Amino acid sequence: MSILLARPYKTLSTNTWQRAIERAIGKGLLGNGSGAKQFVTTANMSAREFPPEKVRSIVGEVASLLRERGESVCVAETAAGGIISASILSTPGASKLYKGGLTLYTLESRIAFAGWTQDHITNYRGPTEEIVSGLASNVREKLGATYCISESGTAGPTGGITKNRTPGYVALAVASEKGVHTKELDTGLAGDREGNMIQFAVEALTLLRDVIKGDAKL
Repeated sequence: MSILLARPYKTLSTNTWQRAIERAIGKGLLGNGSGAKQFVTTANMSAREFPPEKVRSIVGEVASLLRERGESVCVAETAAGGIISASILSTPGASKLYKGGLTLYTLESRIAFAGWTQDHITNYRGPTEEIVSGLASNVREKLGATYCISESGTAGPTGGITKNRTPGYVALAVASEKGVHTKELDTGLAGDREGNMIQFAVEALTLLRDVIKGDAKL
């Protein structure tokens, strides 16, 4: 039992994972009571809950557009914490369109991977359009993607007194060979940290869709 349950993160389809657990139940490795059946149900439901429901539609649309055009994307996210990259990777055929991604949550990670210097950290006053524009441009150049998405925001629950330090604020950028599109907004979710993280991902992917379709203006 320990070997099977120690690896829930292995890349398996929902049906494959469920069948593996059911076989273990059949062999008596997990027992056959209500607890084992509930475990199967929970595993099945958890797999269906990713990507988050709010992200599912827009990431599917973006992936379809990229596949149709033979284009690619990379990601430089911060407050979304990897949700953007993980959601793209959840789509079929992601290896043909996803060039890679970085979760640049700490300022130190931006020095290591995104071209920042100590001066950037000294002068840092929170997320801005200028910051995400620079991150998107730097990472796109390194990974060679058609587009690079970047976001940086204040997820909450706490924040500061300036606009960009208010929970729900996010700055977005999409870099391409034509330039960098930027946008800032407030999700309206106040200090809901998890809600903001998901909405930051939705808004970033939405901006990418608009850039791909030519609806976003420089």
